[in-house]
Amino acid sequence: MREVAIIGVGMTKFGELWDKTIRDIFVEAALNAIKDAGVDRIDSMYVGNMTAGLFIGQEHIGALMADYLGMAPIPAMRVESACASGGMALRAGLMEVCSGMSEIVLVGGVEKMWSGADATYALSTAADQEYECYQGITFPGLYALIARSHMHKYGTTRKQLSMVSVKNHHNGSLNPNAQFGRETTIDAVTNATMVADPLTLMDCSPVSDGGACAIICPMDIAKKYTDTPVKILASGAATDTIALHQRKEITDLNAVKVAGEKAYKMAGLSPKDIDLAEVHDCFTIAEICAIEELGFCEKGKAGEFTEKGETGIEGKMPINTSGGLKSKGHPVGATGVAQAVEIVEQLRGNAGKRQVKDAKIGLTQNMGGSGASSVVHIFGVC
Repeated sequence: MREVAIIGVGMTKFGELWDKTIRDIFVEAALNAIKDAGVDRIDSMYVGNMTAGLFIGQEHIGALMADYLGMAPIPAMRVESACASGGMALRAGLMEVCSGMSEIVLVGGVEKMWSGADATYALSTAADQEYECYQGITFPGLYALIARSHMHKYGTTRKQLSMVSVKNHHNGSLNPNAQFGRETTIDAVTNATMVADPLTLMDCSPVSDGGACAIICPMDIAKKYTDTPVKILASGAATDTIALHQRKEITDLNAVKVAGEKAYKMAGLSPKDIDLAEVHDCFTIAEICAIEELGFCEKGKAGEFTEKGETGIEGKMPINTSGGLKSKGHPVGATGVAQAVEIVEQLRGNAGKRQVKDAKIGLTQNMGGSGASSVVHIFGVC
């Protein structure tokens, strides 16, 4: 199995991109990545996308993006795993390069969510339709159940949830591509409009348009294109029950835990070796649960860990230096690749005011639904 590196990354600004179509968004991100990598060809392409059919009535995304990027007739495939589609696209591209089938592969993700479609319905298709959606619950409701259970079982506080949002908005204020590039306060988060008790509007990631791409190739030719390749050390993925009520404990995100364990084993690393991580904070409680399952703190202690400032840029384990889904935005198909873009920028030392000092090893965790699918990648400086 060949070693693989990322040699170029690119993305768009996330937000309400009313003047751009889905193809405009993807091509912008892809051209940025191609320019960054300095490549003159693409052998294959994977595009993470969750719900273009529902949001804009467009399927056949792989061929469409290859066409408008001017890369046809290369093989191009859409990858779907709900909000983990981008991370799974990266995993698929990684496996193609590892196998020796291709050398230069573009992996990307894109979503056009601001289109007039019913975003709540479109996103709810990632939940169990018969046993959850038919009963009227939405993803804010599902994560609210997780939050209430975590608060009851472990003593996690409303203030600690708010501090996740405050921290991520601070980081997002330092990211020019963030949808909400401004800071907020604990009071503003806590007293925002209630969406699903205890989660307020400021606990929830936004509806976003955006795209992100990366160019990957075998490690042995990476230096031909760049002086700063970033090696993909590991990829781990797992699934869980799609319905929350079928789990033994709803505060456990077992797919995250298993995917993380697989990635750590593949890389020959442990949680203490990770310098920073981008995790799937679709809701503030999701970040709390994810960092516990990934082993960055004890089970039930993530609220306290956050309150102590350990997840800040200068903390023990910087989490979501990009601003995360909460501040940077969450164009669902693009999120997993955008996480990798942030880690690459950090490991290159190009993250500006949000740069983590001496960052050498980074991790991304991308998740679909209420934790039914999860993919973890670990990256290292070459």
